[in-house]
Amino acid sequence: MKLRALEVSDLPFVHKLNNEYSIMSYWFEEPYESLTELQYLFDKHLLDESERRFIVEDENQVVGIVELVEINYIHRNCEIQIIIKPEFNGKGYAKFAFEKATSYAFDILNMHKIYLYVDTDNEKAVHIYESQGFNIEGLLKEQFYTKGKYKDAYIMALLKHEYIS
Repeated sequence: MKLRALEVSDLPFVHKLNNEYSIMSYWFEEPYESLTELQYLFDKHLLDESERRFIVEDENQVVGIVELVEINYIHRNCEIQIIIKPEFNGKGYAKFAFEKATSYAFDILNMHKIYLYVDTDNEKAVHIYESQGFNIEGLLKEQFYTKGKYKDAYIMALLKHEYIS
């Protein structure tokens, strides 16, 4: 297993994920993005210091994507997001990607805090995040609209000194 930088050649894979309604609802994002739009966003953010995107790969097979976004170099924090293709769930890829991206954020980018948003009903994800040391910092009532209704979300975070200890 490894993480590597997102390349333009990965855009068809990302496009496929972005067009899976069931996947994008967990990211609280609108699905059905065109490949042209995705290419535009890729080009636009190519040199953007506030984002890092990585492909999760196993034996040259792409299994997911993990992103560090909203990177703030003044407050030294960022948001982490992850998608593992459904057929690869439960095989340790999310844990691996989370560990590597967290290490990158703290050890390379020198972040102080990594945070994420997660649907309160997504118990599997909450469990994975807690197993990585993330703590629930708060409940955001009716924070996101998905699948025809407003959903509550937890904000979870990990501080660098908690990661080190």
